[in-house]
Order: sequence, then structure tokens, then C-alpha cells
Amino acid sequence: QVQLVESGGGLVQPGGSLRLSCSVSGNIISLNYMGWYRQAPGKERELVASMSTGRQTNYADSVKGRFTISKDDTKSTFYLQMNNLRPVDTAVYYCNARARDYYTDYTPYWGQGTQVTVSS
Repeated sequence: QVQLVESGGGLVQPGGSLRLSCSVSGNIISLNYMGWYRQAPGKERELVASMSTGRQTNYADSVKGRFTISKDDTKSTFYLQMNNLRPVDTAVYYCNARARDYYTDYTPYWGQGTQVTVSS
């Protein structure tokens, strides 16, 4: 019932910026966790940024100071602003959220992924 959809990926030159969006659909009562993950070819999926209840944030050291996670309280959408992108940031980016609706307790959900390619 709950579904996450990422958007905003694409091709960007080194030093450029992108903003990823994650739209959460369904009869959501609450989100207690939101996160962005990425997986590069030959690598394991890794945490990029997360936000928990109370807007506590956590960032991977490799993106700290360049990426920012945020959410829109008027709708079930959260974002990853990525600045000063580097080729090593190239990966498929996935959003993840723990949500509950009227029928299901807090459960993690994953989006389908969006490709980010940083290249000249």
C-alpha cells in the first residue's frame, strides 16, 4: 500500500548539483525515518544521509558538507540536495522510509532507485 518513488536523477558534470526527491504515497499516518542510500557498480549499498524523528540527521563522511537531506512537512516528500558532485558519487540512489498507515505498523519501504551519473 505504501509506495516510494524517487525522481531527479540524471547526468551532471563534476561540480554540478542535483536534487533528488522521494515521494511517499499511501494513507500514511507517520514517518519515523527517512534515508537516502546509494549503490555503485561492484559496491554494497551504503547510507548517504538519513533523518529520524525530531529531524536528527546523519551523513556519510564522504558527502558531509556537500549533501543535505530535508523534508516537506506539507506533503509526504523528502529530498536530497547534492552539491559539488564528484565522479565517485555516481551510483543508483534509493530512498528509504519507515512508515505506518492505518493498517500496518512501522515498516521499511524502498523506492525503485534513480541513476545519478557524474561525468565530463
